Amino acid sequence: MPGTQSATAGLSSGQARDLLAAYGPNRIPEVASAPAWRRFLMEFTHFFAALLWAAAALAFVAGMPQLGWAVMAVVLINGVFSYVQEERAEHAATRLRALLPSQVTVRRDGHLGRVDAADLVPGDAVVLTAGDRIPADLRFTATSSCTVDESMLTGESEPVPKSRDDTGVGGTFLANGEAEATVTATGERTRLAEIAALTTRVRPPQSPLTKELRRIVHIIAVVALGVGLLFFALSALIGISWQQAFLFAIGVSVALIPEGLLPTVTLSLAMGAQRMARRNALVRHLQAVETLGSTTFICTDKTGTLTQNRMSAVEVWTSGGTVTVSGEGYEPGASVAGNDEALHLAARASVAAAAASRGTIVLRDGTWAPEGDPMEAALDALMRRLTSSPAARTPDEGSTIRFSFSPGRRRESVVSGNTLSLKGAPEAVLPLCTAPGPADHGTAPSPAGGTAQVDDQVQAMAAQGLRVLAVAGRTLSEAEAAAVAAGRFGADEVERGLTLLGLIGLHDPPRPSVAEALRTAREAGIKVAMITGDHPSTAAAIAREVGLLADPERVVEGSALPDDDKSLGELLDHDGVVVSRVSPEQKLRVARALQERGHVVAMTGDGVNDGPALQEADVGVAMGMGGTDVAREAADLVLLDDDFATIVAAIEQGRATYANIRRFLTYHLTDNVAELTPFMIWALSGGSFPLALGVLQILFLDIGTDLLPALALGGEQPGKGVMNRPPERRHLMDRALMIRVFAILGPVEALIEMAAFVMVLGMAGWYPGGPAPAGDTLLQASGTAFTAVVLGQLANAYACRSSTRPPWRLGWLSNRLLVWSVVVELAALGVFIGVPPVAQLLGHTFPPPAGWAMAVLAVPAVLAADYLYKTVKPPRHHPPRRALTATE
Repeated sequence: MPGTQSATAGLSSGQARDLLAAYGPNRIPEVASAPAWRRFLMEFTHFFAALLWAAAALAFVAGMPQLGWAVMAVVLINGVFSYVQEERAEHAATRLRALLPSQVTVRRDGHLGRVDAADLVPGDAVVLTAGDRIPADLRFTATSSCTVDESMLTGESEPVPKSRDDTGVGGTFLANGEAEATVTATGERTRLAEIAALTTRVRPPQSPLTKELRRIVHIIAVVALGVGLLFFALSALIGISWQQAFLFAIGVSVALIPEGLLPTVTLSLAMGAQRMARRNALVRHLQAVETLGSTTFICTDKTGTLTQNRMSAVEVWTSGGTVTVSGEGYEPGASVAGNDEALHLAARASVAAAAASRGTIVLRDGTWAPEGDPMEAALDALMRRLTSSPAARTPDEGSTIRFSFSPGRRRESVVSGNTLSLKGAPEAVLPLCTAPGPADHGTAPSPAGGTAQVDDQVQAMAAQGLRVLAVAGRTLSEAEAAAVAAGRFGADEVERGLTLLGLIGLHDPPRPSVAEALRTAREAGIKVAMITGDHPSTAAAIAREVGLLADPERVVEGSALPDDDKSLGELLDHDGVVVSRVSPEQKLRVARALQERGHVVAMTGDGVNDGPALQEADVGVAMGMGGTDVAREAADLVLLDDDFATIVAAIEQGRATYANIRRFLTYHLTDNVAELTPFMIWALSGGSFPLALGVLQILFLDIGTDLLPALALGGEQPGKGVMNRPPERRHLMDRALMIRVFAILGPVEALIEMAAFVMVLGMAGWYPGGPAPAGDTLLQASGTAFTAVVLGQLANAYACRSSTRPPWRLGWLSNRLLVWSVVVELAALGVFIGVPPVAQLLGHTFPPPAGWAMAVLAVPAVLAADYLYKTVKPPRHHPPRRALTATE
C-alpha cells in the first residue's frame, strides 16, 4: 500500500474466538419483513377474497348456509395455497443467500485467510479489494486507489475516495482499489443496524405481469358483478322470490370468477424458478421468471460466460523471440519451446507479471486450482513453469507498495525495494515505455523496430483469440524508492520511462455449450451481442470461434460509439455485434439505447461497475462463481455455473411459464361458459326452461373438479416449439384466446351439457314449453349435465396444453401432474354423483345409462373442435418489436 506498511498482524485465533463470544456474530440486520401471521392473513383480504367473503356473508343472511360454507371454502383453499407458495419462494431466497455466503479476507495470527463475515469481531484486520462488500464498520489503515460506493447511505452516485484513518460503513462496497482496515463495530452495533431499525418495509414496484394480472382481475370482477346484478333483476321481473333471485345472482358471479388464478400464477412462477435452479439459474425475484421469457436481446460478456474462465498463458513474445507454453490447466509443469535468449527473457517477464498480481495457484485435493483472479493465477502458473521456482516471485507482500488496477488505468504495478513491475492492457502500457535502449530492469533492450513492431505483434496474438498483456518495468533511484515508500510519489510519478519486458498471450477456451445455445437463441428471435472490456481482435476471435460474430462482421470499440443514444441504438440493433474496450458507463448506455428501440434486454455482469447496467436492464444476470456481491445484489438472475447456455435455458423456462398462465386462463374461462349457459337459457326463457345446474353444483365444479387440472396446466413443461419462434406481443387475454374460449371450446362444452340435460328430460316426456318435469327426472337430468361438464373439463384440460398441437401429439401421459389431477377429478365425480348424501346436497342424482352415453360425448366433441380449430386457424404473425412472451 502506498505510504504505509501492512496494517497489523491482526488478532490471534484465541482473541477472535473470545471476542466472538463476547460480541456475538456479525450479522448485518436486514429490514424486517411482515410476520408470518400477517402474511397469512393478507392472503384472505385481497380483492378476490373480499368479493367472495361478501358473497358468503350475504348467503348466510339470505338463509343459504350451504352456499355460504362453500364460498368460504373457496377463499380458504386459495388463501392457504397462495401462502404456502409464497413461503416456498421466501425459502428459495434464503437458500440463495446460503449458497452465496459473504466472506472476507482477514489477517489473523500474522497470516491471511478467508472467514465468514459473521465471524468478524472488533479489532480484526481485514483485507479488501474492488468488488468486496465492507462487512462491518471499520477504520482504514492502508489504502491504494481506494474508493467506496456509499450510495446506499448518502444517495450520491460517485464513489468516495478513502485514505488512511478514514472510516467505512458495513454494507457499502469497495468500488476501486484495495485497502486494509481494522474492524470497529460488528452486528447490531453498526451504523447499518441503526438505519435498519428506522426503516420500514418499502413495497417494490409492480412488474408488468402483476399489472396485467390486476387488469384481468378487475375486468373479470366487473363482468361477474354486472352479470350477477343482471340475472338478479331478470329473476325479479319474472316473479321469482328475492331469495331465489339472489341465489342465482351469486351463482352466476361465482361461476365467472377464476378463483384459482392467483395461486396458479404463483405456482407457475415458483415451479419455473425451481426448474431454473435445477439448471444452475437462481431467480432472486419470482416475477423475473416471466420477464426472462420476454427477452429479445442478450448483452453478454466474454470471460467466464462464453469462455470457461480457465486462463492459460500459452505464448510469451520478447525481444529475443517467442516462447510457446503447453500445460494442463494450472499445473506448474508444462512443455516450453523457444531459443535460450527468448526463454531467459520470458522468465524475467513472467516474474514481473506475477509480482504485479495477487492471484496464485494452490494445491487443493491433489489438483492445482486458482486462488483469486484466474488470469493472475495463470500468470503465477506461467512463472512457475518458466522459472521452476515460486521463490522467484517478488518477496514479502508486507514490503511492497501496489498501485491497483482500475477501469481508467487498465494496468497494475508494484514496487518492491527499488524495482517496479507493471502489467496491463498493451494500449495502457506501451505509451509508458521508452524508445529502444539498454534495459535497466535486467533484461535485453526493447525490440528493434520500435512500437510499430510491438503493435503488429499485439494484433497478431489477439487475432488468435489470445488475451494480450504487456509487461514492463524499471529500476527506481534511491530517491524515487524513498518517495514512494513515504507516500510522496504515486502511480503517475513512477509509471514512466519503462522498459517493455514482453507480451504474454493468454487463452481462455470457449465453453462447448455456447455454439448450440447461440443457435437456439437465434431460432427464438433473440439477438446476441458481446459487450467486453477486452481487445477488439481478441473479442472478435472468440466471437468468431463460438459462432457469435455475424456476417458482415461488426466489431466496435467503446471509444468509437456514437454519443447520441438514437444512433447508438441503430448501430447495435443487429445480431452478432461485438463491442470491445467498453467502459461501465458505456455498458449502461447500451442497455438504455436498446430499450428505447423496444427491446427487452438481458445484461450479464460480474463486477462492481456492472451494477448500474444490471439494474437498468430488464433482466440483470450476475455470475455466481466469479461475480462480486455488488453484481449479484443488482441482478434478477444469478448463474451458478456462469454459463451463457444457462441464460438461454432460463429464457426457455420463462416463455413456458407465461404460456402456462395463458393455458390456465383458457381452461378456466372455457369451463365458465359451460357453467354460465344454464343460467342464460333459464333467464332468456323467462324461467320456463328448467335450470340445469344449481349454485352449489357450480361451486363444487370449481373447487372439486376444476382447480387441480388448472394447477397441473400451470406446471406444464416447455413445449418443443417454445424456442423456435420470436417472442410475441400478446396480453394474457387477447383476441386469439377469447375466440378459442367463447367461439370454439366453450360453446361445444355447453352444447353437450345442455343436449344431455334435454335428452334425459325428453326421455321422460318433457318438451320445451310443457309442464315442469317430475322431481326425480329433473335430478337425473341435472346429474347428467353435471357429469357432462366434468368430462368436458377433462378433455378441455388436455386441449389447453397447446395452442397449436392436439393432445395425442404431446403424449397423454407426458404431464404427470395432469394425469393425476384427472384421476382425482374422476374420483371426485364419482363421489359427487354416486354418494347419496353428497348428491342430495348438490341437488342431483346418478345419471341414467343414456345420460352417461350422452355426457361421455363431451370428451370427443371438445377434442374434435379443438383439433379442427388448430388445423384451420391462420398462422400467427410475429412482430419484431418488444413483446410480452411466446405462448408455448
